[in-house]
Amino acid sequence: MGMGGGGTGGAVSEINVTPLIDVLLVLLIIFMVIVPVTPKGLDAIVPQPPKNQQQNEPDSKTIVVSILDNKGGEPSYKINEDSIAKSELEARLQGIFAVRQTKVMFVKGDPDLFYGKIAEVIDFGHGAGVDNIGIITPQVAAGH
Repeated sequence: MGMGGGGTGGAVSEINVTPLIDVLLVLLIIFMVIVPVTPKGLDAIVPQPPKNQQQNEPDSKTIVVSILDNKGGEPSYKINEDSIAKSELEARLQGIFAVRQTKVMFVKGDPDLFYGKIAEVIDFGHGAGVDNIGIITPQVAAGH
């Protein structure tokens, strides 16, 4: 009694999927390793409230650039409480941060402004050599 595999021993017309599964598993492992090392985005800095509630005067080291909406016109700009023209903003920031050790700046914009106007000020800050730029939102400004 012979046990034969049957057939004539010709070519099999089915695809061999074992190498395809091996390639798929290797690609899956590669993508699982690569995904965790991708950058997450920007680090945000939020101004912290003072530790003592009696300390209400602003810190002279804190630089806040405010962008005020003029309802249809060009926005106006302030560094802390000093009004400044947009053309002088970058030069003024460079002058301020040229002598500082800590290069931290906060940007506060009106809620009705387009983000492009705020992004311009952030770009001016990067041009002045500011390392950390935080954005003050209406919730942060209200103290929530």
